[in-house]
Amino acid sequence: MLFTIEVSRSAENDLALLDQQMAQRIADKLHWFISQANPLYFAVRLRGTTKLYRFRIGDYRAIFEINKEGIITILLILRIKHRREVYRF
Repeated sequence: MLFTIEVSRSAENDLALLDQQMAQRIADKLHWFISQANPLYFAVRLRGTTKLYRFRIGDYRAIFEINKEGIITILLILRIKHRREVYRF
């Protein structure tokens, strides 16, 4: 299965607020996740919702949802924040 990443404007803003080294580490890890055969193996579904998941990247979390279009699965990254802030939508 082919996986791609789309990043929301709010997630782009979250990355822009981080220092360059941390933003690069997060981007590298997201690309590593989608290069795996099943990226959802590394994800955790958020409680109280059926379509939101998170990836853990050190002390940061990437919140995303999944859209399916044929054989292409798109992981839409919604937010990237420190773990103490990310769950406050």
